Amino acid sequence: QVQLVESGGGLDEAGGSLRLSCAASGRTFSSNAVGWFRQAPWREREFVAAISSSGGRTYYADSVKGRFTISRDNAKNTVYLQMNSLKPEDTALYYCAASRWGTPRSDQYEYDYWGQGTQVTVSS
Repeated sequence: QVQLVESGGGLDEAGGSLRLSCAASGRTFSSNAVGWFRQAPWREREFVAAISSSGGRTYYADSVKGRFTISRDNAKNTVYLQMNSLKPEDTALYYCAASRWGTPRSDQYEYDYWGQGTQVTVSS
């Protein structure tokens, strides 16, 4: 069993930057792809970014491509999401999730372990 805890959310202005962290405990998740998802009020949860188990492959939603960067440090059992050029529409509760598979994917139903989320709010 893997427990995931997100941190790093907060309030920022449009154009600013935040870095989210997803720390795993219980066991290593170095064999699992990890994804970030977000859910804004009144909207369905959507895919943001994912990274392969080794960190060699990444996958981004079009809405964040070029602004967000996902990375991981398996020695620290942590995955990061660097968010630059933030926009008000990035405001959401951000979740990290670990997949049973090693390759990055956007389907939330292929992720088995989820954190509780961290709130990101971007003001205009």
